[in-house]
Amino acid sequence: MTTYDFPQDPRDAQLALHQTRAAYEEYARALPWSAEPLPGWEAEKQLHSGFRSAKPDSPGYTEEQRAEVARFRAELLELSSAVSTHPFWEQVEQGQVVRR
Repeated sequence: MTTYDFPQDPRDAQLALHQTRAAYEEYARALPWSAEPLPGWEAEKQLHSGFRSAKPDSPGYTEEQRAEVARFRAELLELSSAVSTHPFWEQVEQGQVVRR
């Protein structure tokens, strides 16, 4: 089995990717359930249950929220690309890395 000296920069990018993803998910939890304004709803009662799923009216995202979501998505794309296309992967033996 071949061992590789894994470079620090893709490690740093992977860590930043995890941290950014966690920050995005935390931010998204506070957003309205719909990006566009939509009326709320209540589903019919489920068989053998008294549970009724429901959502309140959604005001949609503000322009600031849209911009922040776009910023997070662009950063996530950049970081995931930096990790997956790093030149290090070219030196790994065929069969030791997932094919593209």
